[in-house]
Amino acid sequence: MDLAALQHLLSEVPGKRVACIGDLMIDRFVYGGVSRVSPEAPIPVLARTHELKMLGGAGNVARNVAALGGAVALVGLVGADAEAHEASRLVEQESPCIEGYLVTDAERPTTLKTRFVSGGQQLLRVDLEESRPVTGEVEQRVIRTLRDAARGAGVILLSDYGKGVVTDAVVAAAREVAAETGARLIVDSKARSFARYGDVDLVKPNAAELGYATEMPTETDAELEAAIARALDLWATRGVLVTRAAKGVSLGLRGKPVRHFRTTPREVFDASGAGDTALAAIGLALAAGAEIEDAIGLAQLASGVAVSKAGTATVSPDELVDAVLSAHPAQVEGKVATIRKMTEVVARWRAQGLRIGFTNGCFDILHKGHVAYLAQARTWCDRLIVGVNSDASVRALKGEGRPVNDLESRALVLAGLRSVDLVAPFEDLTPIKLIEAARPDVLIKGADYAVGEVVGGDLVKAWGGEVRLAAIVEGYSTTAAIARATKPGDSA
Repeated sequence: MDLAALQHLLSEVPGKRVACIGDLMIDRFVYGGVSRVSPEAPIPVLARTHELKMLGGAGNVARNVAALGGAVALVGLVGADAEAHEASRLVEQESPCIEGYLVTDAERPTTLKTRFVSGGQQLLRVDLEESRPVTGEVEQRVIRTLRDAARGAGVILLSDYGKGVVTDAVVAAAREVAAETGARLIVDSKARSFARYGDVDLVKPNAAELGYATEMPTETDAELEAAIARALDLWATRGVLVTRAAKGVSLGLRGKPVRHFRTTPREVFDASGAGDTALAAIGLALAAGAEIEDAIGLAQLASGVAVSKAGTATVSPDELVDAVLSAHPAQVEGKVATIRKMTEVVARWRAQGLRIGFTNGCFDILHKGHVAYLAQARTWCDRLIVGVNSDASVRALKGEGRPVNDLESRALVLAGLRSVDLVAPFEDLTPIKLIEAARPDVLIKGADYAVGEVVGGDLVKAWGGEVRLAAIVEGYSTTAAIARATKPGDSA
């Protein structure tokens, strides 16, 4: 997905409503360090430092819809226990983007998955759960709640982890609601067979699940195409979307040839919840009126970002834009960063023991003086960040008619300089927010300033950094260049 298509789709997403029904969980991550083995048994001893709790399963799908800008109604089952109160708190924390419709079953516990993590690696997972299907009055309450929650939704997502919420009766009710309202119905399931879901719009197995359900190999494109054809014979679904990890995604729609969508390989830090992210992105994109191809593109992009993060992570629109820019073949564009991306890059540089420098300016018409200034600044650090004023910021500082060159042009020209390692645009009149986020070791301005006049200088010195003034090349300035270009009698 290119940047223009992504930005258009993201602009259509806010406020679009999705209903998510399925197995709600709490994901608990217990973090700590391991420095010794227990004397009682050959197991590591985790010295606990902190823990995090977040919505998992269907709850993680809902979190991802909300993070991307959508509105989501979440229907899930909880017990009459402390974890149920925690689930309610976590849902309320996401309000108003997530509307919680939680049904209580006093005969079962709220599903809780506890992961013990050290050094980015999971050491152990402990599950507290009851997987029997809901029945009787509880099942009827789930169905009534589903009908209420799905009002106004453009897409209904069934997130079936096999914990008992998505029964045949619940599936039938979801199909009826979708038929009544015109909503699309998409199923993401861990089941061994998908026949019971009926004529939904889309089922989303991974390649292994498809292979098991059809009893066919799914390794190559040809094998997968045959397995999808078999699946469409076995199941009433209108389409099958198969996730294939690094091989991308394959889509089979009834009556049409299978299409394969390749993906850009990304470093995998933690695959937890990547399928939830993909389901949320597809559902929200379709609710926003996107074609299935664009919905798949958004899902691939979002899940690729999700696997590079720890835990059952959500993905924001800014992160998607960053991912598209960083994947662009032009290295120059990859050096232009949002404040969030800048912070992440700086963290990696610091982990390598590198000295960070920061300077800023309008850089409207880049000239010899700028190039010399930035080259000198780079000699005082291992990595140089250049903050560049937005168009509105330049206009506020310099007056109407400025800038001569727009922000994109100025940022890309700066990024093309060997002396510049990262370009970070900012909207305010000063770059103080960038400075606070980057925490540079050296803050650099031109020698036409006094050290005490440099914005952010006190902050940098307070955390142990220094302020340096770079020499100014006399006779060169943007203002002078504009004056010469507009002098009467001169040709443009």
